[in-house]
Amino acid sequence: MNNWLNLEGKVVIVTGGACGIGYAVVEEFLADGAKVVVCDINANAPEFKGATADNMLYVKTDVTSKEEVDAMVAKAVEVFGTVDVIVNNAGINIPRLLVDEAGKFELDENVWDKVMNVNLKGLFFCSQAAARIMKAKKDGVIINMSSECGLEGSEGQSVYAASKAAVNALTRSWAKELGKFGIRVVGIAPGILEATGLRTISYETALAYTRGITVDQLRAGYSKTGTTPMGRSGKLSEVASAVAFMASDKAGYVDGVTLNVAGGKTRG
Repeated sequence: MNNWLNLEGKVVIVTGGACGIGYAVVEEFLADGAKVVVCDINANAPEFKGATADNMLYVKTDVTSKEEVDAMVAKAVEVFGTVDVIVNNAGINIPRLLVDEAGKFELDENVWDKVMNVNLKGLFFCSQAAARIMKAKKDGVIINMSSECGLEGSEGQSVYAASKAAVNALTRSWAKELGKFGIRVVGIAPGILEATGLRTISYETALAYTRGITVDQLRAGYSKTGTTPMGRSGKLSEVASAVAFMASDKAGYVDGVTLNVAGGKTRG
């Protein structure tokens, strides 16, 4: 067990925890001795290393439904007694162009609403439900998963980038509201990471189209890290470690900021 962060027994909710970054975050907290409530839209819980009935609870949840989110948080309290940390990781990305004369991948209201509902409304519902518990006990940490493109913008991913920029604003604003109640609100903004199951062919096809390249060229670009000073893609475990640190008392005076976990990548 990793114990330098003193997270043993902490009750942590991780949204979108069934795959990708969320999955790595769940395994990190389990290794740290925390009790983890995993919520995801998937009906079945994946297997996690070190998970038992005593330290992990899976709750199928649509984060865009306030009723389901409130029920999930209530279940967390019923089973584990409280909520100490929530990691708002659930998110989606649907690449689109603002204007596409060919009509293949042009941004429309349906895509706009779907991305914003998951990435912003879902984060709002989850944060509010968890904050009610935290405010009553005057202690807690809210961690919002942002993205490096929320700081810089991204070709073909304007709605996703905009949603993540809004996440950064919510992080700063909620930190100002909740700090007086002993609640910290921080963000994590990953950059280019190793491949996950979220790189579906539909996602890659759309993103490649918006950038005027082929899917093969897009995939070849994953390994080209010329814009990253560290010269490599990040590991999911590195993002998870940053999340765990931010959740711990070791980061007790870190509040209202978004940590860029991107190997130094910037546009400058």
